[in-house]
Amino acid sequence: MLTGKQKRYLRSKAHHLKPIFQVGKAGVNDNLIQQVKEALEKRELIKVSILQNCFEDKDEVANGLATNAESELVQLIGHTIVLYKESKENKQIVLP
Repeated sequence: MLTGKQKRYLRSKAHHLKPIFQVGKAGVNDNLIQQVKEALEKRELIKVSILQNCFEDKDEVANGLATNAESELVQLIGHTIVLYKESKENKQIVLP
């Protein structure tokens, strides 16, 4: 579980990132979850955007993606999700 200070730090790091995944009509599926897990292992911090044609509630998408990818939900702002998971192999971010 992340503290408020750690979330603030991660939000500042994520500000300049571009979303690398999009959740569309299909919603959250196993393939998307697997790709998010792999990206989190490489990068530790990623953004995911939710498209307008996604029929699921954005809160459910964000929580489902964070839970299934075994990561922390840092922020949900508008239609953009920020996820963090500490990498086992490529540790880059040092939390305060």
